[in-house]
Amino acid sequence: MGCILVLAAAGAGWAYWHLNQNIRSVDIDSALGGDRPARVPVTVPTAASSASASASASPSASASPLPTGVLNILVLGSDSRSGSENSALGGGDSTGARSDTAMVVHVDADRTKATVVSIPRDTLVTRPSCPTPSGGTTPTTYHAMFNSAYAVGGPVCAVKTVEQLTGVRMDHYIEIDFAGFAGLVDALGGVTVTTTQDIDDDSSHLHLDAGTHRLDGTQALAFARTRHGIGDGSDLGRIKLQQQLVEALLEEAGKTDLLTDPAGLYKMADAVTGSLTTDTGLDSLGELRGLAQSLGAVSSTGLTTVTMPVVAAPSDPNRVVAQEPAASTLWASLR
Repeated sequence: MGCILVLAAAGAGWAYWHLNQNIRSVDIDSALGGDRPARVPVTVPTAASSASASASASPSASASPLPTGVLNILVLGSDSRSGSENSALGGGDSTGARSDTAMVVHVDADRTKATVVSIPRDTLVTRPSCPTPSGGTTPTTYHAMFNSAYAVGGPVCAVKTVEQLTGVRMDHYIEIDFAGFAGLVDALGGVTVTTTQDIDDDSSHLHLDAGTHRLDGTQALAFARTRHGIGDGSDLGRIKLQQQLVEALLEEAGKTDLLTDPAGLYKMADAVTGSLTTDTGLDSLGELRGLAQSLGAVSSTGLTTVTMPVVAAPSDPNRVVAQEPAASTLWASLR
């Protein structure tokens, strides 16, 4: 019996180490310094006050203090990673980094509601000068495509560009690649989406009749990447599908009790952490778990998805620019 316990403990220890090692991180705070929007204070209850509140709510509730306060997270979906899985799913190589999806996730102070704001990748912005890993800087560029920030300066430049565009401090950064997204969906057993029109997109390899469908990871990824087979073929149509997927994922996660399925939990954690890049404030399982626990009360009914208001760019009808004052009003509401 003792040998079994030792082996089990060793296996658990290896799994924890392995998952921690999976996570890549970038020290965005050090790279950007103090020239950033102000950070909104986050409140962490004392253990005593948390225990008292938990006891009054439920005798079995955890007494561990969880942070509260407004939180803004930049979430990028990237095709920047090389490798057989990403190549098979249509991902780019390490020299062709792009941010396919950009969402600012704003969590209300009580951590029960969240707003997801999508930024069209075709938005023309002023891309600020960004530090590079080699110690240099990129030049300030006007009328640049929003997703070029990631291409020229990685996560640091993506965060700086978003903060300059929005005036909102990004408290955290999370990036997941194609394989990780598909693995997450598969670990949840798929997601259910409903389309109001047929989708026929040879570019994303997605062909769906109008109606309700259960998608596996590969299909969900194609759904998130589809633009030519729906609406006017622009990025705005794809964003609507991506927002629908976010809601479907949150609903599916709320129905799945992975705590009773250790193998399923490990499968999901391995798929996600192996495809994850975060800021240094989220680069361990403990920190990611703490964030997830503090957001546990956010359900699909408490989620609002919107797109930054945009209009066609005067210089290029195939590009967009922020629509003012509506865009500034939206960002101000998230500060």
